Amino acid sequence: MKNLLIFALAVLIGVPLLRAADDGKIPPDEKEAKARLDKTPRHGEFVDITVPGAKVPLKSFIVYPEVKDKAPVVIVISEIYGLSDWIRSVADQLAADGFIAIAPDLISGMGPNGGGTDSIASRDDVVKLIRSLKNDQVVADLNAVRDYGMKLPAASGKVASIGFCWGGGASFMYAAAQPELSAAVVYYGTSPSNSEDYQKINASVQGHYGGDDARVDATIPTAKENMSKLNKTYDPHIYEGAGHGFLRAQAQREANAKAAKEAWPLTIAFLKEHTK
Repeated sequence: MKNLLIFALAVLIGVPLLRAADDGKIPPDEKEAKARLDKTPRHGEFVDITVPGAKVPLKSFIVYPEVKDKAPVVIVISEIYGLSDWIRSVADQLAADGFIAIAPDLISGMGPNGGGTDSIASRDDVVKLIRSLKNDQVVADLNAVRDYGMKLPAASGKVASIGFCWGGGASFMYAAAQPELSAAVVYYGTSPSNSEDYQKINASVQGHYGGDDARVDATIPTAKENMSKLNKTYDPHIYEGAGHGFLRAQAQREANAKAAKEAWPLTIAFLKEHTK
């Protein structure tokens, strides 16, 4: 009743309801991503990040939080669908939660006329390009993003990564490749298969997995065993009934929506704890 009265009063006196897009406390379903971006009050922009040795800069989307203090940086690693509106909406939500979020387009320069994800008409073609990326190239790109983020005047000096699907596996892989990473969050991404990779990880790692995602979930025990043996932090969460890609596909099934609502607060708490 109180919210209805506030709404009615706002309409009567002509106050615009500018923050309607922020009613959600988690990233939106894919279908709602563009609307969330159109209404966000936060500052987001595309920037070109120089990657040593690369022929073209890495086009990246950065969103700043509305805070007075310096903030940690979170690198947002896309699904196999590239730098989509949905990934940009995840970056926006991370900014709403107090982080500087940077989402790189890892296929920058690989599209028609040197474009990136938004220049490629077919999602299938985006998938093919993402799958063609080599780990060394991905690490070089993510290191460039990390370096860029750390030099931002508004940045605190702490950097974490979060990735989804293919990007979830890349987030775990990057934790092994970058010893200065503070934290890594893995959403339904596979774990490293080589035990030597776990020895290189200094970051705390958190994972979120759909219970109906046997292909990915089969790699969880390897991570648990190796991280536990090395006394390193690995915090996996499995959501029964949820499928692969549940955060993006919340509308597909009730279990996906439930998993998203449970996973995101845990994600933010984990990132805040390990980027202090």
